[in-house]
Amino acid sequence: MYNLIIYNKHTEYHPLIEGQVVWETVRMGNPGKLIFNVVKDENLKFEEGNVVVFRVDSKDIFFGYVFAKETSKDEIIKVTAYDQLRYFMNKEFYNYENKTASWVLKKIISDFQLEAGKIDDTGYVIPSRIQDDKTLFDIVYDALDLTLINSGKLYVLFDDFGKLALKDVENMKVPDLVVGDERSQDYNFKTDIDSDTYNKIKLVHENDESGKRERYEVIDSSTIKQWGVLQYYEKVVDVSNVKHKADTLLKLKNRINKTLQLKDCLGDTRVRAGSSVMTLLTDLGVSQYMLVERCKHVFSNDEHFMTLDLRGAI
Repeated sequence: MYNLIIYNKHTEYHPLIEGQVVWETVRMGNPGKLIFNVVKDENLKFEEGNVVVFRVDSKDIFFGYVFAKETSKDEIIKVTAYDQLRYFMNKEFYNYENKTASWVLKKIISDFQLEAGKIDDTGYVIPSRIQDDKTLFDIVYDALDLTLINSGKLYVLFDDFGKLALKDVENMKVPDLVVGDERSQDYNFKTDIDSDTYNKIKLVHENDESGKRERYEVIDSSTIKQWGVLQYYEKVVDVSNVKHKADTLLKLKNRINKTLQLKDCLGDTRVRAGSSVMTLLTDLGVSQYMLVERCKHVFSNDEHFMTLDLRGAI
């Protein structure tokens, strides 16, 4: 059972839904989205910016705002609503020193009058950053990428029913759920070393005092023999943490990538982009937690299916 409500100021509407309700989340760079069709009604009056609330089996699923309406002769209104992350498509200028990614996120939430939820302390202090003419998504994910590279910790930004949250990915595993063999209709599986795989890390620093270029390198000779040299190259300004950064980069990137799409799985509303699910595909020898990059839930009558885009590493 699902329940969809539209609030226009102080008026609450429970529209008649026609067809499917689709809830979609993406781990990076896109807001959560709800798409649904309502039957026209002379008593139904709502507009852009109105609040949309969606619950399934009395569980809070989506809290967002109407951003688009399409009307046709068949008396059906197609509605697209987004959660708060839609406002992270705004552009701004930020200049900060010795701040964490969690501080950057809290600053943006305050500046743009958004609602904050639980925000984990990301720990790593970014020495300095100037971001100009960048989206808020770009600014936050730049800080989170620096945190990942320097600390090895991956954090997920998402809208938790109207409150922006930031969580360590290790705390977003979905318990007691296995997807794959028996829960999906079809799959598409790919392995590669062609996208973001490196077995040699080379960090370079221009030392202004000595006038020399300093190099910091780490390699994995075993995968170099197997794949050839795949080099990651970056100029760095801060060398206080450079050895740890190089080691962390090698640990993160010296692996075979696995991407998997599971189509029409039995739905589970605990699963969203950024969560991790135990994935089992016996024929392919896959048995591990994989990160959900994109999650699309489809609700229709008494049915609930989801399509998952997953990422992992060997």
